[in-house]
Amino acid sequence: MARTAIVLFNLGGPDRLESVKPFLFNLFYDPAITEMAAPFRWLFAKLITAKREKAVQANYALMGGKTPLLEETSAQMQALEVALADLGEVRCFMAMRYWHPLSEATVAEVVAWRPDRILLLPLYPHYSAATTGSSLEAWRQAASADGLDVPTRTVCCYPLEPGFVQAHAALIREAWPKAAASGKPRLLFSAHGLPEAFIRKGDPYQWQVEQTCAAVAESLEIADLEWRICYQSRVGPQTWIGPFTEQEVERAGADGVPLVVCPIAFVSEHIETLVEMDDEYAALARRSGVPIYVRVPTLSARPEFIEALATLVRRHLSPAQADVPQALCGADLGRLCPARFQRCPCLPADAAANATRAAA
Repeated sequence: MARTAIVLFNLGGPDRLESVKPFLFNLFYDPAITEMAAPFRWLFAKLITAKREKAVQANYALMGGKTPLLEETSAQMQALEVALADLGEVRCFMAMRYWHPLSEATVAEVVAWRPDRILLLPLYPHYSAATTGSSLEAWRQAASADGLDVPTRTVCCYPLEPGFVQAHAALIREAWPKAAASGKPRLLFSAHGLPEAFIRKGDPYQWQVEQTCAAVAESLEIADLEWRICYQSRVGPQTWIGPFTEQEVERAGADGVPLVVCPIAFVSEHIETLVEMDDEYAALARRSGVPIYVRVPTLSARPEFIEALATLVRRHLSPAQADVPQALCGADLGRLCPARFQRCPCLPADAAANATRAAA
């Protein structure tokens, strides 16, 4: 049977406090994040890194001085390898965007393993040029420089993958009774923010987040459920999509309702969940008069989520799909996003449908 390499992508994070500075510089120097010419981007990255370094170090110190993403991703890799054992030799690798292991090191590791095929699997369920797009471009550059020449397929996104939706719903159901002890809770889906300029340029991220939230809310089957979408972690002077999570926390306090907060776009615990949600927003909730604030855990290696990833792998590696374009989303290997989202890397729906029929 074929030797299959599965590469899991995520943003990464500092592995010690001394790594915060280069991590931040890598983040803000990325042209996919800061869309400006290289000299200005370099200067911007240096300035914002210097401005934010100590505050970010303090936040990482609260988590023991490093990100938990490496351990979280390792657990996901191990669980996915077990779930795909029937496919033959399957090995998972991780490639982080802004700190080690970077794509260059992961490409070398994959080359040394000598797979017959590669599947690129972002741990960003919702496509954005700033996340999935940036990670895949970094991989392409590293693979080209190393001469990696192995058949490679790519999962673009999976905002409506049933197992992904059900995993979120199961965790929300587990958290719900604690909040409901003081009244009818309000459910907040909190996703990482994105500058409005990305959306104007055709980025599908916000639309995909909305699709996921609607699907999860429907699957909960909670009578008269009140839910809202909000966005966190904005940085810099640009105008960001909203409403902001802190605004919704304050609104819940003014309304006197308990909150259940679900990190809908994060699949692993990291600084945005463990510090921003658990410390900053929880403190804001107390000050604002929220009766009970409950934060839902991330999916991590939850069985439903791992099975969703395994289903994506099987679907995208199916021999029947050999002629379907390699950049594929979770919409039956077609295109999920409406045509107005020009940054979606998949083919238009009609072309993808024709390719699917041809492969069948």
